[in-house]
Amino acid sequence: MKNKHRFLKIVEWSEEDQCYVGSIPGWIGKCCHGDNEEKVYHELCQILEEWVEIYKEDNRPLPSNISTKKYSGKFQLRIDSDLHKALAIRAMQADESLNNFCNKVLKKIISQPDALRDNNSLESDL
Repeated sequence: MKNKHRFLKIVEWSEEDQCYVGSIPGWIGKCCHGDNEEKVYHELCQILEEWVEIYKEDNRPLPSNISTKKYSGKFQLRIDSDLHKALAIRAMQADESLNNFCNKVLKKIISQPDALRDNNSLESDL
């Protein structure tokens, strides 16, 4: 696989900037923008190719990429004790394990468009 295909490229609408913004998570932050999503994507790909070439010329290893990384499905999360209690109560009310309840809430939040996520707090889903 070519190096440029190894990296996750994201082009998303920015309400704040009122345009599309391109980035490569974990390596290149927001680096290009414009009114046309496809043009921003192509510009992002060009920027990526340039960075890959710079790293190659400098004999630097490329950053790890998240597009091919394997995820276990487990992560540890530290939260406020009051939130932990509220989640446990809501899970009991839903007759679900805390793990399943949190999984359901997180899936619901992440599937919403960014504009909705920004305007709705997680607490409204609890």
